Amino acid sequence: MVIKVFLASSSGSTAIKKKQQDVVGFLEALKIDYAQLDIASNEDNRMWMRENVPGEKKPTNGIPLPPQIFNEEMYCGDYDTFFEAKEDNSVYEFLGLTPPPGSKKKELVEAEQNGDAHTEDDPGKKAETDAQEENVEEEEPAEEDEESRNVAEEEEQEEGEEDRVRLKSIFFCHLRSNFNNIGFSLYILQEDLC
Repeated sequence: MVIKVFLASSSGSTAIKKKQQDVVGFLEALKIDYAQLDIASNEDNRMWMRENVPGEKKPTNGIPLPPQIFNEEMYCGDYDTFFEAKEDNSVYEFLGLTPPPGSKKKELVEAEQNGDAHTEDDPGKKAETDAQEENVEEEEPAEEDEESRNVAEEEEQEEGEEDRVRLKSIFFCHLRSNFNNIGFSLYILQEDLC
């Protein structure tokens, strides 16, 4: 199985670029095989992605933005659902993959299947469960991180808008000043001619 990550190589949005890098970097860190499919330079990729994102997962404008993640033909999700899976330590499930041998998730699944879900009898398992519970508690600030990222992105957009307004204002002030200078020059020229 190959994970397909639909990206836009020439996106002008820094938020989209960061999300794409986050997905790709995380897949590389986990050594998960994936293929990057560019929707900016390949119309077939763009059309395939748009047609295969389920209707209920599409934004209100109907056009899904990258990154979009698929396992072969099966839709996994977008960046937000990927981020949630990453925070819940359930990326393999999100991608429709079996966790690799030796991973904590794999051990927990096997323990549940074997009926060994009771960890109180085994101090090693109890310590592992306690450590996982601590990780869950530590993951709560990640929600704050996501919120602060969203706030930072909104602030960037607002700052960009303020800069555009400021530049427009400066442009029109200079333009008005130049017209005033031209008008004054024409008035002086008219006085000299008469």
